[in-house]
Amino acid sequence: MSLTSSPATERRVAWRVGTVVGVQQETPRSRRITLDVPGWPGSLGGQHVDVRLTADDGYQASRSYSLASAGEGGVIQLAVDRLPDGEVSPYLNDVLAVGDEVEVHGPLGGWFVWQPSASAEPVRPVQLIAGGSGVVPMVSIIRTHVQAGDAAPFRMLYSIRSPADVFFREELAAAESAGLLSTEYVYTREAPPGSTTPAGRITRERFAAALTPAEQEPTVYVCGATPFVEGVLNWALELGHDPKRLRAERYGG
Repeated sequence: MSLTSSPATERRVAWRVGTVVGVQQETPRSRRITLDVPGWPGSLGGQHVDVRLTADDGYQASRSYSLASAGEGGVIQLAVDRLPDGEVSPYLNDVLAVGDEVEVHGPLGGWFVWQPSASAEPVRPVQLIAGGSGVVPMVSIIRTHVQAGDAAPFRMLYSIRSPADVFFREELAAAESAGLLSTEYVYTREAPPGSTTPAGRITRERFAAALTPAEQEPTVYVCGATPFVEGVLNWALELGHDPKRLRAERYGG
């Protein structure tokens, strides 16, 4: 019997009913949602879940969302960007309230994950590259890194519209203050007041300057809209990064 169909795996990856225990505005277009999920088996940094909604007439819609949380315990956290023409995200942002129930399926994903190195393994740098809400799985990876007190050097390149659109701003700043993360922000539409770098899309030159050099053999995680991911992956390969150390997740068409 394969691992994916074993009884143990079916118990771990299953549909469960979660109760909303917290909601808060994350950015002008997104919301942080905290769920208490009885029987949740825990998750690794970088994993995701499917969220399923069922209407009164029985119609169902489901979407995949990255977990911002990681580790043990029955409480999980999402951060959902509101898509104007979306079917699920407007409900999660505008209607869902504390006390409501939603179905979640997971944890899912085994490739786009990060765990602290075992004591006998060499410490390997980690390079995170996020576009927009693609930072959410990076947050779960960073949380794992911080909680473990891991020694791996962590760098992140974060492309975002404006300072107001930054997800988990305080938590990222705390990790930077603790010396556990170095972040470079690329503001594509509005730069912070006093910035010497004008707003605009990331260039290959700026990407090359911000990326951990290939000779250091970093593990590189990329998440964002498909065009963003494809572009930076091509640049990383051109800069000599080992394709075996490149891990990517995409959203959108």
